[in-house]
Amino acid sequence: MELDVRHLRVLCAIADTGSVRKAARRLGMTQPSLTTQLHRIERTVGGRLFTRERTGSRPTALGHSVLSRARPVITGLDALVAAARAEAAGAGRRRLRIGSVGSRAVPAWLRRIHDRLPDTDTTIHIDISAIALLHLVAAEQLDIAFVHESEGFPLHAPAGTERRVLVAREPQFVALAETHPAAGRPVVSLADLAHDTWMVDPTADHEYAALRRVFAGAGLDPRVVQVRDNATAAELVASGEAVRPCQPTSPPGPGTVLRPVRGDPLAVRLLLTWRPDTVPGPALDGLWTDLRHAYLDLAAANPAYRAWLHRRGRPLHALLAAAEPPAPA
Repeated sequence: MELDVRHLRVLCAIADTGSVRKAARRLGMTQPSLTTQLHRIERTVGGRLFTRERTGSRPTALGHSVLSRARPVITGLDALVAAARAEAAGAGRRRLRIGSVGSRAVPAWLRRIHDRLPDTDTTIHIDISAIALLHLVAAEQLDIAFVHESEGFPLHAPAGTERRVLVAREPQFVALAETHPAAGRPVVSLADLAHDTWMVDPTADHEYAALRRVFAGAGLDPRVVQVRDNATAAELVASGEAVRPCQPTSPPGPGTVLRPVRGDPLAVRLLLTWRPDTVPGPALDGLWTDLRHAYLDLAAANPAYRAWLHRRGRPLHALLAAAEPPAPA
């Protein structure tokens, strides 16, 4: 006998209920037929899977091993069926697949899209790598992506895509412990942090190289470590072990402060990239406007960003690039 998913469900039902009798009831079978089924399964795998005790049926060591492999198979199959049914049910609906790097503007952007396009099935895919998102757009697995481009390291946009600039130059602030000697200053300089350990995420495109480029231009050579886990990075900053670049729209974590860097040496460009065959002009204009308002609202609510603008005598809307026609990639 060859095992199939029905046999795996039998084993899981016996393990979950702790009884052949209860498992038979759950599966809509008679107890003798389920017992016969179990014996056939045991002959197929070559050993006993359950022991009969006064308190019920317990998995043997072999049973635990088989169950540990059976459950993911059943879970995966159930997920496949559920996804297929959902896709079939929504086959007639409009679909919008959005990708984005990590940004606090994304939730507000999605809310605006849902409000404006309530009948559109909208999904979001978050990835720290802008390059990976661009490849997904090119491969027609995403319709549009919100990405950032480190200054000095332009992204290569795939053929057949277009782009529009949201923020031509977004300054990157620095997160440091509130006990740091420079934390009391409204603006810090690179020299203030020259003896600190800096952290970057190794999965973020060009972040390490962009930071090294800035240090080299300033004649500095601080230690730079790569930390993938965001929670660990936040703890290291709060404890004073390191500092790290951050988006100016970020809120400070517990025990930390955010400060702009004098001269804004670290910066990124924020872009929307899409394929015109799936996101035509009018649709793109709506998505760009939704993102524009979401970003402005976020910047307006951030004291550090507002203070940075005030020191430069710039109005809030000056953050954003002027409305422009899409540029071919």
